[in-house]
Amino acid sequence: MAPLTDTRPKSLVEVAGKPLLDHAIDQCAGLNIVVNTHYFADQIERHIDGRNIALSDETDLLRETGGGLKHALPLLRSNPVFTMNTDAVWRGPNPIATLQTTWSDDMNALLLMIPRKDAVGHIGDGDFDIDANGRLTRGTGYVYSGLQIIRTDGLSKITDESFSMWSLWNDMLKDGTMYGVPYDGQWCDVGRPDSIAIAETMLESAQDV
Repeated sequence: MAPLTDTRPKSLVEVAGKPLLDHAIDQCAGLNIVVNTHYFADQIERHIDGRNIALSDETDLLRETGGGLKHALPLLRSNPVFTMNTDAVWRGPNPIATLQTTWSDDMNALLLMIPRKDAVGHIGDGDFDIDANGRLTRGTGYVYSGLQIIRTDGLSKITDESFSMWSLWNDMLKDGTMYGVPYDGQWCDVGRPDSIAIAETMLESAQDV
């Protein structure tokens, strides 16, 4: 996202006049929210000051997606938990609610998936396929939205401080407990400066309906 991130974290880059972080927070009403911070952490701290949001400080080490979740466990008050990337915006039903209504106790993870045709601004193939029972396999039909419900029990077996979410997902894929549900709306991957205009066009079209 450079040069926009030369002076601020990606999560504070604005889309339609609102930081990406706030686009994500708006989806999470009623939840206990924990925000991981690393790059320009002081800016994020000031941005959320006065809100009922906890900070998981990673300024000492960038822990990646899995390590960041493990580091934040003392601040989380549930298992399973939601995890959400901030580099996207949504058009359609609340994505958190989509996961909540689909979740069942036989799942270890439930990922919100975007059909490749609806993955606005995304470059490249998809990440997974979904079988008739909702289980995920590696594939190209669906793009991972960056939002999931996941059980955190497996984190206790991982001793590394920095690791990818795949360290949890690989075992779940093998034992058939990793599921996906398609999102019935649009999602825009805001990973590059030119994605901002694409995302804003998507959001504006929602207002015209």
